[in-house]
Amino acid sequence: MDRTLAADLARLPDLLDATRRAAAEALATLDERAVVPPAPKPGEPAPLPVRGTGTDSALAAFRERWEPRLSASAGPRYLGFVTGGATPAALAGDWLTAAHDQNSNSSMDGAGQDLERETVGWLRELFGLSDAHTGTFVSGATMSNTTGLAIAREWLGERLGVSPAEDGAAALGPVRVVSGAPHSSIAKALSFLGLGRSSLVRVPTLPGREAVDPAALDRALADTPGPAVVVANAGTVNTVDFDDLTAIAALRPRHDFWLHTDAAFGAFAALSPDHAHLTAGLDASDSVCVDLHKWLNVPYDSAVQFTRRRDLQARVFQNAAAYLGPLGEHPDLVHLTPENSHRLRALAAWFTLSAYGRQGHREIVERNIAGARALGAALEEDPAFTLLAPVRLNVVCFTLADAPDPARLTALREAVSAEVFVTPTVHEGTAGLRAAFSNWRTTQADVRRAARALCTAAREIA
Repeated sequence: MDRTLAADLARLPDLLDATRRAAAEALATLDERAVVPPAPKPGEPAPLPVRGTGTDSALAAFRERWEPRLSASAGPRYLGFVTGGATPAALAGDWLTAAHDQNSNSSMDGAGQDLERETVGWLRELFGLSDAHTGTFVSGATMSNTTGLAIAREWLGERLGVSPAEDGAAALGPVRVVSGAPHSSIAKALSFLGLGRSSLVRVPTLPGREAVDPAALDRALADTPGPAVVVANAGTVNTVDFDDLTAIAALRPRHDFWLHTDAAFGAFAALSPDHAHLTAGLDASDSVCVDLHKWLNVPYDSAVQFTRRRDLQARVFQNAAAYLGPLGEHPDLVHLTPENSHRLRALAAWFTLSAYGRQGHREIVERNIAGARALGAALEEDPAFTLLAPVRLNVVCFTLADAPDPARLTALREAVSAEVFVTPTVHEGTAGLRAAFSNWRTTQADVRRAARALCTAAREIA
């Protein structure tokens, strides 16, 4: 064994303790750090070491060169994208995931698969899905949407008497995928699956909304006969608008379609009694995407994909090799996703659900919703801002009241980046910014601090 490697093995408990102290310090100083540090001028990359100097040296180099440049994305005022943090239990689970280093795709080493299936069952209950749905862990919402649409592609083949998994996507001929306000990952998935971005047909939404107009969807499905795929949204990115899933499912007696619902973070509305109606009808979906490193607050990367047609899922992703388990009634996970191997990412989710239960995660969701409403109210009171949409759940979509051009919004965003991070957007042709609340640490004090920074910067820009 390499001398340095052997020395590290002998000192492993000390090295892990040093890493623990570094991690604890980083988390303890989140409030004091710039949410997004100023970007330094790019320098020359360091050369690959010929002879390493051990973990102590690597940790010191990381803390000197890289740690100061990392964003405080684990913290309470990182409101860009839809980014959760990692609850204490989820962090513990993730550390143990690395320590045990399981590839949970095979029944020959079955504990990982059993843990994942138990966790999926908990998540299914959390989101109000029936036992008709089975689920698997994937890396994120994009892969969850891709997996769901791959199953939909095979369903289209079943309806047409072909198998895209065997014969290729071209065997389907022209395909229609219809949606009101699809996330960008839908078009990416269609490109990846060989269905093509041009197969995505946008359907009119309700006036002033991002929710699809059910009557317009009815007409769109009637325009061309044959099976189609409907992509519904349970929480759009800009305004967290929800399609009426019950109304969409009610179109099935007249039209033949697969219903895929992108509920990446909107599914968590089911945890709040005041907002659970938004996810009514989710169980009618044929496939569902939920992203867990958003509102479940587990570390990247983690998402779950649900479907009613595991048989079609296995037909798409089955893998034949002597060292892999058979398909059978309960196929190994290796037969259910694009990955032949994946880390035991279910463990972090299992830990946080086990530690805090439904009630603990409901509290996070409802506190984040209250935070979004409070920020929206503060910006509405300031004449420098205008809301681009009502605060429906956990996202505030807003812009400058005067001359909301991208350059001024960029200046505003950069001016507040040490205190709060928000991301740019365009809503109904107007450039804006959006603040998404999904971090378990965020409190009303953080909301007041973010609002104060935004309002002060807006006056300075004006």
